[in-house]
Amino acid sequence: MSARPFQAKRWGVPRHILRAISRAGLLALLCVTAPFASQAEPSLPPPIISQGARVLPVLATHGMVVAQEGTAAKIGVEILRRGGNAVDAAVATGLALAVTLPRAGNLGGGGFMLVYLAKEKKTTVIDYREAAPADTPRDVFLNEAGEAVPARSRDSGLAVGVPGTVAGLSLALRNYGSGKFSLAELAAPAIALARSGIDVTDDLADSLPLAQARLQRWPSAARIFLHADGSPRSRGDRLVQSDLAAVLDAIGRDGERAFYEGPIAEKIAASVRAAGGRMTLDDLNSYRAVERAPLHGSYRGYEIAVVPPPSSGGVHIIELLNVLEGFPLASLGANSAATIHLMAEAMKLAYADRAEYLGDPDQVAIPVHGLISKAYAERLRAEISQTRARPASEIKPLDPAPYESDQTTHFSIVDNDGNAVSNTYTLNFSYGLGLVAEGTGILLNNELDDFAAKPGAPNAYSLVGGAANAPGPRKRPLSSMAPTMVFRNGELELVTGSPGGSRIITIVTEIISDIVDFGMNLAEATEAVRFHHQGLPDELQVERGLNPDTIRLLEALGHRVVVHNAWGSAQSILRANGILMGAADTRQRGTLAAGY
Repeated sequence: MSARPFQAKRWGVPRHILRAISRAGLLALLCVTAPFASQAEPSLPPPIISQGARVLPVLATHGMVVAQEGTAAKIGVEILRRGGNAVDAAVATGLALAVTLPRAGNLGGGGFMLVYLAKEKKTTVIDYREAAPADTPRDVFLNEAGEAVPARSRDSGLAVGVPGTVAGLSLALRNYGSGKFSLAELAAPAIALARSGIDVTDDLADSLPLAQARLQRWPSAARIFLHADGSPRSRGDRLVQSDLAAVLDAIGRDGERAFYEGPIAEKIAASVRAAGGRMTLDDLNSYRAVERAPLHGSYRGYEIAVVPPPSSGGVHIIELLNVLEGFPLASLGANSAATIHLMAEAMKLAYADRAEYLGDPDQVAIPVHGLISKAYAERLRAEISQTRARPASEIKPLDPAPYESDQTTHFSIVDNDGNAVSNTYTLNFSYGLGLVAEGTGILLNNELDDFAAKPGAPNAYSLVGGAANAPGPRKRPLSSMAPTMVFRNGELELVTGSPGGSRIITIVTEIISDIVDFGMNLAEATEAVRFHHQGLPDELQVERGLNPDTIRLLEALGHRVVVHNAWGSAQSILRANGILMGAADTRQRGTLAAGY
């Protein structure tokens, strides 16, 4: 069931919880106004919930799931309640989201899972990013003149990467599940929802009209998501996904090989080829999820654990925090012009490095240790003027060190033993390519648009890349996904992540800074106005709600400020001596922090 929100008068926290947390000495990440460099830490932290807070976290004591869709979150909580661990709950939640949040939850996409095992105090990463088919030449998205053709990487079968989600969830369960649940048991709730149908509400009702044209192109998708006249299913309609239920049943019964071999794989490959792609049955047969070591950084006394390449998210979150650590953000104030300016200038530098250095680590050398080093951050910090915004044309990537030998969804889970999962997975665009593999109910991704079709050619999120992220056989395209965990003195405190395309990196960085530097509670940090600069386009993007006076000050510094509608959907859990506090981003309808 959903945990009750805080209701006590003082800071909105029940008295017995305040006493429990007070005895624990308070969770630093919830409440500190972090010191700058040489400042001493305060002897007594401020209250757990800032006085006058407009938004409050959700409370639980045993386990919690925070997800972009409420039904899937409740399924995950029920697994926790029945004795499952965080990984068990993640598998059940991930499979359910493929049914209840079809624009981003998926079987036909891929992502990254960051796992924390409390007993061993170990973090590990499951990389289940999609991979290009073996027959993927470097010029696959170029025309005869050598120019990038966006339609090839976004709207055709050439855009489809070999899906990794089923392999990734299976690997996580096999290696780190509790052993109390079979894959069939964890798939059962998703199967029931797909077979009996779900009501079209919230995010589903919001997203289907926006994806209508994409889904109309493919009869196999239109039959499921649209009416016979081509109009999208709307609020009050029932969405039944019988083919998807049968696929989920086969996966539960026979494991991941049911997806990557035999009739299901044959249907996926045939549908991709019919749409102009090059995927073969052998591409599916040979796909494997990969376990990788996480990257580790630090920020004002907190330890940060993030995912490594082929996601750029973790590298650049650490890089950004390293640069920001040298500025007195706490004294400058949350969302002040001075703070936003410094963060935006740091963002430009990080995204320049992303374009230059990041790619698939199994196929290109990436100077990861250099990029996330404190010494490199000092050099980057010296490039930043506190009184002038540098044009993107002036910013060139430095040499960090010698080389070493939007539509996505995120969920966070913490169980009763302190194990945790931070999982982000995607189809790329909303509903991916829009193509359902005939007879399977599986929406397929258009993730290969995340390659750099040619150096300097922007993808759908206006990100540019270089040779390191060029297309290639069985290569995994660069991602911005950033499942993240934050620790203090070796104890887990924050589990977070968000969708948002290229903005994922800055969303997560800002949440960490808002809590550590400005003493916001988790819900306040989640709801705070966001801003983003990725170098190109050369504009400082801000959400609606930023003070007009602040915008004018930023413009006076030389920023071209562009106001956008809200972005991202962060799903986070903060942990204090067994007390769990969850925040589900209200930028999307239907999100839920649920616990027991």
